[in-house]
Amino acid sequence: MTSRLILGLGNPGPEYLKTRHNVGFSVVEELARRRGLSWATEQCRTLLALDEGSGLVLGKPQTFMNRSGLAARGLIEHRQIEVADTLIVFDDIHLPLGRLRLRKGGGPGGHRGLSSVVETLRTEGVPRLRLGVGVAEEPPVGQELIDFVLGDFEDDEVSVAEEMVQRGADACESWLSAGAEETMNRFNG
Repeated sequence: MTSRLILGLGNPGPEYLKTRHNVGFSVVEELARRRGLSWATEQCRTLLALDEGSGLVLGKPQTFMNRSGLAARGLIEHRQIEVADTLIVFDDIHLPLGRLRLRKGGGPGGHRGLSSVVETLRTEGVPRLRLGVGVAEEPPVGQELIDFVLGDFEDDEVSVAEEMVQRGADACESWLSAGAEETMNRFNG
């Protein structure tokens, strides 16, 4: 049986729990909830929920966002998982709130967590699911950007964000069962 890894990116700690930057964590938490899995294992500086029956490994790196590649590489090497069988799930300020975008590879697009993964794995060929947390106007820059992604969703955004997490988990399930092409056709756009 081939193991597969879905790694949700975020920051550990209660102060980051409901922030835009942690929607990757929220998606893998929803996948674990759906499968009745607990976050009982820590390996390679990552909290894991393991589905032994299917070989699925769900992970939440505890390295903080900008060092996510260390966790990804450690798990991939330790568990002998192919990069193509790994899905990285993370927030993207360049996508409008609620929008999903699955890709089989490509550059990091300025996202420091994905930059760390791409740099550490030495390949842009890692599948990724981007979760839109952006706003209609131009995204903030500098310190405003940091405050924005580390901030909670506004009251009128919460339901859209919650629905996006559900659809993100659905997209991960589709990636596992139907593959990238079908999932892109179904969820991108």
